[in-house]
Amino acid sequence: MSDTPHFLRSLLRANGRTVIVPIDHGTAIPVAGLERPDSLIEGLREWADAFVVNYGAARACRTALEGRAVCLRTDVYKPARPGQPDHGAWMTYGAADAVRAGAHCVMHMLYPHHADEARQFREGARLISECHTAGLPVITETLPFGLGRTADYTPEHIGFAVRAAAELGADVVKTAWPGSRDAFQKIVESTFVPVIVLGGAAQTDDASILRMVADSIAAGGAGVAIGRNVWQHENPPLMLRRLHAIVHEGADADAALAMF
Repeated sequence: MSDTPHFLRSLLRANGRTVIVPIDHGTAIPVAGLERPDSLIEGLREWADAFVVNYGAARACRTALEGRAVCLRTDVYKPARPGQPDHGAWMTYGAADAVRAGAHCVMHMLYPHHADEARQFREGARLISECHTAGLPVITETLPFGLGRTADYTPEHIGFAVRAAAELGADVVKTAWPGSRDAFQKIVESTFVPVIVLGGAAQTDDASILRMVADSIAAGGAGVAIGRNVWQHENPPLMLRRLHAIVHEGADADAALAMF
């Protein structure tokens, strides 16, 4: 833990890794599984290090969140829709709101190469400055060009996005899987802050998700931030237990998949 800055210790364990469960999707897309966030948190908290929540859920679920790191989502991110401009993400909260909500850290979006990237870089820089003044670490979730632009999530684009977020001042960077262990290792090695991988849209192939997570850890990744592939799973606690085993216990994908 001595190598981990003190203000990150609520998020990263002694091994420098973390298992984060985002449940902040309610402002972005209609999703099943988040109807009772307090019950969801209670059912998953044993295997989670942190939860990403919006301001309303942070206030409503204080009791359920107690004892886990609370990461406040400080912006609203929207996928592009036909006939509507793609605004990307809009900053909605700051450091003072995070403190008031009892958060231990914050998370925001950054879309390098997005049509409105200048505003997002400015808003992100202001947020990072405010939060560091308040002693709050910042996780920057960075996706090239925008949300759901999976064809643009190439190793080159992701590598630039991760380094840009680190240069902006992020303490941890969350990003998409570039497709291979070698590509992710190059991305991790080319920056100077912990990098965690996101889960993306819900899938039905547990083995593929677990292999991706195991490969990310083997490549030097600092953990995961996986939401829908946990709480939309037929057995959410089991899936999170498997992720915990890979990230914190050194299990490989096959051993994790064999868990019941």
